[in-house]
Parts: sequence; structure tokens; C-alpha cells
Amino acid sequence: MNGLSWIRGVNGTLGWVAPQWAANRMHQLFMTPRELPPRDWELPLLENAERLTLRFGLSALRWGQGPTVLLMHGWEGRPTQFASLIQALVAAGHTVVALDGPAHGRSPGDQANVVLFARALLEAAAELPPLRAVIGHSMGGASAMLAVQMGLHTETLVSIAAPARILAVLRGFASYMRLPPKARSAFIRRVEKEVGMRAASLDVALYQLEMPGLIIHAEDDQFVLVKESELIHQAWFDSRLLRLKEGGHQRVLADPRTIEAVLALVSGQHLSTRQSA
Repeated sequence: MNGLSWIRGVNGTLGWVAPQWAANRMHQLFMTPRELPPRDWELPLLENAERLTLRFGLSALRWGQGPTVLLMHGWEGRPTQFASLIQALVAAGHTVVALDGPAHGRSPGDQANVVLFARALLEAAAELPPLRAVIGHSMGGASAMLAVQMGLHTETLVSIAAPARILAVLRGFASYMRLPPKARSAFIRRVEKEVGMRAASLDVALYQLEMPGLIIHAEDDQFVLVKESELIHQAWFDSRLLRLKEGGHQRVLADPRTIEAVLALVSGQHLSTRQSA
């Protein structure tokens, strides 16, 4: 039995008699990212980057010259996971700044969540030139949309494989970890206390997204289901939705159709409101 199976088994038994104990343990697990090393194909881009240290110790990588595009990776992700997109943006004449999210890479912290990621985007934007675009993957996409509600200014916004509803993410995690009902509720309340917001309020349906946007999602994504992209598109009047038949949760970042659509948005070209590929 591996460690995760053991934890799920414990939750399924002790979670009934000690729900608060189980909720606290799952809160710690949910908020604490692992540090995963870069893949070999990421290394050349990493070597060519300029390392930045922004205020409060936030770390970032920078490439190129021109209008600024700010990138935010997802949970347990890295800036260089955007390698193909970064290279295309630099070739098109942009400066690309990619953050290490809180508790990721060289940025400080031991724990992270979508609100901390959103605040990191705001802190970075305060030290950068006006943003041509903000691009977020997975939790980075969710944090970018939230950051706009918190005052982030950008000409355009791109969400790739992002969830629309944080409450659904929490419920999915609690269900997967086999938390019984009382422990599940205690877990969600513990997370809400930590982030300082009700999970139900972290829902794109409640947001105001007024800039032109692009939503990209692969239909075979097993981590964030494609229906989340439909919810984002419905809530975002000036958005275009690109659904790819394949691409999973990670490979979608390097898909040529992703890169083409992002470059079109950033350059001001118009796309149809919905595309499938």
C-alpha cells in the first residue's frame, strides 16, 4: 500500500470519529506543494533566463524585450513548463516574465493557495511595465481571474486548463481523499479560514472580467474537467473558447493551436467566440 492509499484508508475510518483531526491533516496536505524538478527539455530555457527578485522575495524569470506578458504556472508547476509559449512570445517581440508562485521554486513560503497566487500576480504587476497579457495555467489561471477582481490591470487575459469554481476543487479533493461528511465540511471551513474568503465566492460566475480573453482546455484533461471551461466562457462576455480534443492537463501548453491562439489574442487579432480543434 502506497502512502496516498494509506492516508485515504485512515480518512475513511478515523475521519468518522475524529473529523477535525482528519480535516486538519488534509488541510496541511492540500496547502503544501511538492517541489518537482524541471524536465530536460526545460533546461535550455532556464539557462537563458534572467532571474528577478521582486518585493517580498517573490522570484521570477524574464526573457526577451517588448510589451510585457506575465505568466503564472499551476499547482506544483514551474515557469519553464511554458517553454514553447515563452519562445513564441519572445520571437514575436514580447518581454515574458514568469513567476515562481508562493512556496514554489525560489519564491518564499511553505504553503500556497489560489489567493496567495493572485496576490503574487498583483505584487509582480506593481513592479512591471503595463501588462499586455496575463497567462495562467490550471490554478495559475484561476488565480489570474481572481487577481483581476482584486485590482490587477492587463490588456488581455488567458486561462489554460483552469477551474471555474474553487469550491468544486475542494469538494473533489475531499471526496478523493475519502473524507467523511463532517470531516469534509471541517476541511473546507479550515481552508476558508486560511485564505480569508468563502470558497463559494471564488467562482468565475461572480466575477467581472471585462478585458478580451482566451480560454483553452483539452477535452481529455483528467485533472480539471473540460466543463469548467464552458462555465468560464459563459461568465466572460468578451472571451473566446478553444477546446482541443487532446492535450491533457500539461501537453496543452505546448500545442501549436494554443500558441497560435495566444499570439493572435496578444497581437490584437480577433478569433471566433468558440473553436474546436
